[in-house]
Amino acid sequence: MRIKMCSVHVKDPASAHEFYTGILGFETLMAMPEHNLYIIKDPDGSGGAGLLLEPSDNPIGAAYMNALHDAGIPAIVFGVPDVRAEYARLSAKGVMFQGEPSEGPGGTAVVMDDGCGNFVQLHQD
Repeated sequence: MRIKMCSVHVKDPASAHEFYTGILGFETLMAMPEHNLYIIKDPDGSGGAGLLLEPSDNPIGAAYMNALHDAGIPAIVFGVPDVRAEYARLSAKGVMFQGEPSEGPGGTAVVMDDGCGNFVQLHQD
């Protein structure tokens, strides 16, 4: 058994798709703008799970997304080989972070704002 697809609620799927592909570097797995449907995937071609950029037009999804954001809790975690290098690369592109990368018992991590309603943690692989 493996994870096929997961989702993250976003305010605007088209804008989220632009950010996640254009800024973060993910690839489009499926895009159907007429249905407000966007699914992204890892750029390495490993065939991993897809990430559905889920519209937050459902009151339950919107409440969950907003509650996480208001509490400063990441909605999702992405693994990167070098957190500090990603922090520098994304900061140069204008991505906002909660702070600088820090090391803890679980490794090096930093939290960014995706501008689409979520905080995203980058964790060093």
